[in-house]
Amino acid sequence: MAVHQSTHRSSGFRLPWFRRDGAVSAPGSVEASAFTARACVFASARVLMGFVFLWAFLDKTFGFGYATASGRGWVDGGSPTEGFLGHVAVGPMESTFHSWAGAAWADWLFMLGLLGIGLALTAGVALRLAAFAGTVMMALMWVAEWPPAKHLSDGSASMSTNPFADYHLVYAVVLIALAAVSAGNVFGLGRLWARLPVVRDHAWLR
Repeated sequence: MAVHQSTHRSSGFRLPWFRRDGAVSAPGSVEASAFTARACVFASARVLMGFVFLWAFLDKTFGFGYATASGRGWVDGGSPTEGFLGHVAVGPMESTFHSWAGAAWADWLFMLGLLGIGLALTAGVALRLAAFAGTVMMALMWVAEWPPAKHLSDGSASMSTNPFADYHLVYAVVLIALAAVSAGNVFGLGRLWARLPVVRDHAWLR
């Protein structure tokens, strides 16, 4: 009597994977099983990056005592940009940043940027917009710190540890990568967001 092995496989929960073209791979396919770990890693990176921006917004708004001292938050009348931009001491935009420091439009633009990018990353929606806005923000902060300089305007050491690559550039590249791989499709609302008519008609909203 011949014995046949059962071909039935467990129907346990598996995460779907989305190919580069945005199509969905079947949970049991070779492609899905090969890239599920990668999808989870990108999704985790997305949520962590979202928390970086959201925490910066919350700390600057309420003054939790980390980067922003207690009682000096935005709600207490403090300026989210005055401290950083007002102390820029190097680079080609030093005087420009000083003129921006504490301006109401700069405070609002900066804080709305932190909040919008943080929420988009955490929810997994509008990642292309978040990547663009975040890259612009990181580029401006890179220029403000100006890593290429060995000395500040007053002649003191800048303490720069690298003349080019710092965390601002790393964050920018991560944001672009998250948008490129549609990292919001796993552990996020990316699929639902992509189905909205306005998003389907305007790819830059993805």
